[in-house]
Amino acid sequence: MGQIIPPPLSLYIHFPWCIKKCPYCDFNSHKLKEDFNESLYIDKLISDLEQDVPLVWGRPIHSVFMGGGTPSLFSAESVERLLNAVRSLLQCKPGMEVTMEVNPGTGEYDNFVGYKKSGVNRLSIGIQSLKDGNLKALGRIHSSQQAIDVYHRARQAGFDNINLDMMFALPRQTLLDSKQDLLKLIELQPNHISYYQLTIEPNTLFSYNTPEKLPDNYELELMYLQGNKILEKNGYKQYEVSAYMRENDNCQHNMNYWQFGDYLGIGAGAHSKITFASDNSVKRYVKFKLPKTYMSQDKNFRQEEKLLTTDDLIFEYMLNAVRVKKSIALNDFTSRTGIKSSVLVDKLQTPIKKKWVVMKNETLEITAKGFLISDEIIKLLL
Repeated sequence: MGQIIPPPLSLYIHFPWCIKKCPYCDFNSHKLKEDFNESLYIDKLISDLEQDVPLVWGRPIHSVFMGGGTPSLFSAESVERLLNAVRSLLQCKPGMEVTMEVNPGTGEYDNFVGYKKSGVNRLSIGIQSLKDGNLKALGRIHSSQQAIDVYHRARQAGFDNINLDMMFALPRQTLLDSKQDLLKLIELQPNHISYYQLTIEPNTLFSYNTPEKLPDNYELELMYLQGNKILEKNGYKQYEVSAYMRENDNCQHNMNYWQFGDYLGIGAGAHSKITFASDNSVKRYVKFKLPKTYMSQDKNFRQEEKLLTTDDLIFEYMLNAVRVKKSIALNDFTSRTGIKSSVLVDKLQTPIKKKWVVMKNETLEITAKGFLISDEIIKLLL
């Protein structure tokens, strides 16, 4: 292997509770219980971070993302205490992006000003649909009006960088329905839109009781292409399979994932991917998944540690790279994996022959067809 150069580093913080578990969700999230101890969980997050600091000593943090679950279930005071600890323990890049996920219907209105004061400068709001029938079918706890109110309250609190999530291919949804839903979302003029398909994941409630009349593959493609055109027409540029931005309002944290950057993950079930120049290796760490188990730990929050093999590195690099509408520089692949670019090119011969991937001036470009069927490219690397 060649010499690996450590890429940019981000911090992910997981909050594993929701008021209610959505039937399509396969994330590590759990229904909030009455004996929930908010202060104790913040204590454990800080201890978890203290344990991991030696892994990234001296490396600056470029972004922070608080995801879940529902981070906005936590008070502004708790978030401020946590972010103060992050700033004291890590070298934070000035003005870095600090994102918090928000789910409407969790009483977060009164916290917005406090979140902003604590250092949060970007919100990602899980709206999913602006039609009450769709929200009910998805098991969401909020109404369309509540979603709109949350967005406006966030603007009033001073947030000038907001992402809104919306789903398509919902139960009984037609092409016209998906168009109307998206146009209503665009009227709000968010900085960024995540527009993604409802998928039935294993071990979710929907996998055991699949909703009736989901759109078929032909309808799915029509909805996706229609959404692309509508978003582009309204000034939103697609830069990833499901991510659209106005001007330069991309999600810096997610871009670091998609470009095979490093990230430190703290919280129940959080994952880390860290590059070590000292021994030319890339390792993954996984924290204890169940909140009760995680919160019972005193010093060691890591459940698993894995050294990535050559095959792991190629697969994981491409798993992310094929999602982004950007050329893949072969020298970037080598610097982040330590693997000769010729090894990657050899593994991509079938997609190249099928014109899903094109070689051009020491870069790989995913064609429009390849972008639509990126999952097929990944399967060939398994």
